[in-house]
Amino acid sequence: MYCGACMRDNALVRAIRALGHDAILLPLYTPLTTDQPDQSNGRVFFGGLNVFLQHTSAIFRKIPAWLDRPLDASPLLRLAGRFAAKTQPSALGELTISVLRGEEGSHAKELNRLLGWMSSQPRPDAIILSNALLCGLAARLKQTLGAPVICTLQGEDFFLDSLPESHREKAWSVLRERAADINGFIAVSRYYADVMSQRLSLPAEKVRVVYNGIDVAGYEPLPLVARASLPANASAGTEARPTPTVGFLARMAPEKGLHTLIDAFEAVHAKIPDVRLRIAGSKTPGDEPFVKKMTEKLKSAGLLPQVEFLPNLSRQKKIEFLQSLDVLSVPAEYGESFGLYVLEALACGVPVVQPRHAAFPELLEATGGGILYAPGRVDELAEGIYSLLKDPRRRAALGAAGRASVLARFTQEQMARDVIGVVQAFAGARADLKTDSSLQGNHDQRSIS
Repeated sequence: MYCGACMRDNALVRAIRALGHDAILLPLYTPLTTDQPDQSNGRVFFGGLNVFLQHTSAIFRKIPAWLDRPLDASPLLRLAGRFAAKTQPSALGELTISVLRGEEGSHAKELNRLLGWMSSQPRPDAIILSNALLCGLAARLKQTLGAPVICTLQGEDFFLDSLPESHREKAWSVLRERAADINGFIAVSRYYADVMSQRLSLPAEKVRVVYNGIDVAGYEPLPLVARASLPANASAGTEARPTPTVGFLARMAPEKGLHTLIDAFEAVHAKIPDVRLRIAGSKTPGDEPFVKKMTEKLKSAGLLPQVEFLPNLSRQKKIEFLQSLDVLSVPAEYGESFGLYVLEALACGVPVVQPRHAAFPELLEATGGGILYAPGRVDELAEGIYSLLKDPRRRAALGAAGRASVLARFTQEQMARDVIGVVQAFAGARADLKTDSSLQGNHDQRSIS
């Protein structure tokens, strides 16, 4: 599967470098899973196998590094990830709390290893943690490297709230403590800045908003004539015509609302018999039971021949998938902090139909690229999709507005400029960073990690 946070961070580092800065990307737990060239240095710290073993047995906290280093090899971690089930928060309560406790947890050896490597590199101007679940590292990072630590906020609440009740409040409590070690936070939306500011008791001046951005290269609308397809029962020589197509692009999991979209699709099909549904996104072995259940549901309704499942697409295949759509909808049921799939669809000129909650109202207000419906109302979702499928002019107008907004405000370059601005604000005089990309190649040995 491709990891949305990995793709976002990978794109950010590449864009920061393009602006003329040094940036080092250090994966934790597993190698990056991204649909573009990996910008990391190839090493993995806090390797998932070692983290698990050190948490479950004190013996592994004491063995020498040369014995546990092979477990951090990227090929082995990728192999383990390929056969692993979906990570279940219900099984990770104690481990989550241990990592949040940082040097006081069961992974002090891993933290010391990370610090040892970072100390051998040029001293950074700032260190950016990818998410708040890594806040336990901040105190030692600041103490050892003398650099401010900034933390991105991007969806941690869903994971923490899914922990067993016996660990949930403890995890939030430890996180609130460790958040005090962070110099500043970058939230990916105003909505999520408000959520995490409240839940972590963060002062307003400590939180900035930087919208996610994507690499827009290759994302473009496909001319209608090129998107036209033949009906399944067409004979040779039949004139091609567009088939109304609805899409889903997210993890094939209940929290992303795939079952809700399938219910809405059934209602739309009653009005537009030739409508099709294309379902793409990440799928792990742990998602298989849910996908099988959805397949059986479609089969029982007689709709399976009009539905495609396209898991774990490459970047080019993902773009081609988006270009084949008339409308995209991901009816996420939880408080989505952003939703990169909205940007990706709009970059291809495809309007979206999203629930009126979480970050979606904010995104659609900023882009003008879709319509909202009341969360939980399958009938409203179906009506929203139907209304766009039956109104090509409105569909085209929303798609064009959304694409223009993405190109102007939601590129990886804009995200990188905004992140550099936040680093300068929180790092103060230590972050003597350039903002003019024309200076690329003339920068010193300072870096952002």
